[in-house]
Amino acid sequence: MPIAIMWHRRDLRLHDNAALYYALKAGRPVLPLFIFDKDILDHLDDKRDRRVEFIYKYVLKLQDELQKMGSSLIVRYGRPLEVFQELAKEYEITNVFTNYDYETYGKGRDAEVAAFLKTVGAGFHSYKDQTLFDHDEVLTGTGKPYTVFGPYSRNWLGKLADPFYTKSYPTETYFDQLHKTAPLPMVTLDDMGFEPLGENFPKPTVDDALLKQYQKMRDYPAERGTSELGIHLRFGTISIRNLARQAQETSPTFLSELCWRDFYFQVLDHFPHVEQHAFRREYDNIKFLNRPEDIERWEQGKTGYPLVDAGMRQLNETGWMHNRVRMVVASFCIKHLLVDWRIGEAYFAKKLRDYDLAANNGGWQWAAGSGTDAAPYFRVFNPTAQAEKFDPKGEYIRRWVPEYNSLNYPAPIIDHAFARQRVVEVYKEGLRKE
Repeated sequence: MPIAIMWHRRDLRLHDNAALYYALKAGRPVLPLFIFDKDILDHLDDKRDRRVEFIYKYVLKLQDELQKMGSSLIVRYGRPLEVFQELAKEYEITNVFTNYDYETYGKGRDAEVAAFLKTVGAGFHSYKDQTLFDHDEVLTGTGKPYTVFGPYSRNWLGKLADPFYTKSYPTETYFDQLHKTAPLPMVTLDDMGFEPLGENFPKPTVDDALLKQYQKMRDYPAERGTSELGIHLRFGTISIRNLARQAQETSPTFLSELCWRDFYFQVLDHFPHVEQHAFRREYDNIKFLNRPEDIERWEQGKTGYPLVDAGMRQLNETGWMHNRVRMVVASFCIKHLLVDWRIGEAYFAKKLRDYDLAANNGGWQWAAGSGTDAAPYFRVFNPTAQAEKFDPKGEYIRRWVPEYNSLNYPAPIIDHAFARQRVVEVYKEGLRKE
């Protein structure tokens, strides 16, 4: 029987899913698929990686929902091209539907799979789902991508006023088009060499009350003032369109954060060199010190700057860090310790449960001064002043650095005034070479 495949990746939900909607409407029975990508998982050093556990949890949820409707989810562990080569022998595939991936690896993978499908007479169709606007929907008057957030956000907000862009895809209307099949076998975490931590992940919703207080409370790490929805946005267990509608009604500030997210996605899509290089190429000339002992103390949260140490310990223990603190620890890593932003970004990529290449890269390049619309290189966060302003009672610091103010707490790894003067001189010298 001819069937269509719905290939889930960063969209682990059935409701309001663009590719699933178009797959179901196309007329052929639709069989959903999820691939645990061997090329990604085999490079993860931590076999108790929180992200893998999260994905597995929601793949099981997806499987359960499909089986209740008489369908099932194909779940494979392997290289995507090889999985599709096998599926083409098992099924008469007419088309594959999926949602667009903005990362360089994902684009290459999809091109490879699409080329193979063409050889067996099957189509490959991808749709916008993880962003509100695609890379070519918010452009300058001359049709070029924005590299400054201010004008981008004004255009973005103007377009978002049209409810077309936040309208949900009514997938439920077409669930009768799901391919009916007996339950299909599941791979286990153990099959893939992973084990669960038993993590309690944040729920995939946010209260209106929190969003209404978001502008006031978001910068205080001791408070429950942020949504913690990053991991759900990362893996598509929540609809970006539903969240945008909620933000439109409750919090312009939170809506602006969704705009930043779209902005960094379009930067990554239009300027893929940012994955490995500074957006502003001249910043690749900066001579960082990259001292192993400094990097180790930063990673372990033993710098002698309590807000930095609290943030890094929170990250290491929970896989999450408050956004204000992320900015402080990134700035400290780059500008106080003269560590290449790519090293810090890679550590975040390894540890953050909500790691997202576009946002993580954008944030680190912002801190380094090398990105689009970045902080000027001579802007250096004072971590002590940041702690006094945003953790005035020291509650966040005491939670994560209990030995603070004791003899066991290390002296500052570097003097702030000296570090600021040094980084300005190093940047000036590096940029002079361009």
